[in-house]
Amino acid sequence: MRPALIIIDMVSAFDFPEAPALHASVLAASRDIRRLREHFHQHGYPVIYANDNFANWRADFKELVAMARASGSLGQAVVDLIPPTPEDYFVLKPKHSAFLATALPVLLAKLGVQRLYLVGMTADSCVMATAVDANAREYDVRVVSGAVAGLAAAKRRALSLIVDAKIGRVVTTAAALRQVT
Repeated sequence: MRPALIIIDMVSAFDFPEAPALHASVLAASRDIRRLREHFHQHGYPVIYANDNFANWRADFKELVAMARASGSLGQAVVDLIPPTPEDYFVLKPKHSAFLATALPVLLAKLGVQRLYLVGMTADSCVMATAVDANAREYDVRVVSGAVAGLAAAKRRALSLIVDAKIGRVVTTAAALRQVT
């Protein structure tokens, strides 16, 4: 099965109320996302940034990256750890799921992708919504636990729900790296 890495909502100014509580989780996830992204690049598999447009309907993805970098602190640190590269794809999303009202289904079909490795933030919101929609579209869904940010209790509940409801598999970063060859 041809895989793709979907990086969800990691380009951000992190200017929302919960951001300080997510700081450590976001940085830890970013480090694992970097390893995964490099691995996908080395094997020639697609990497897709699916990012909220923060209701900024005139901004494109490069502008969102520039805004995150200019925000300083966490936004800048994340973009410095996992800056989009020219070989990466991007999809701007207006809501939680990377599938809702986006070109992602068409892009995945054109790339011949059947297995999705979902990473990013947060486990109980946009990652979960994307996993549910991917499962409904019959993709083989893998959520990489170490590469997903979230508040600890909410993250545990979301990852458990993904497994219990048979939405997808939850795998470690090490397992994902072994699976993608």
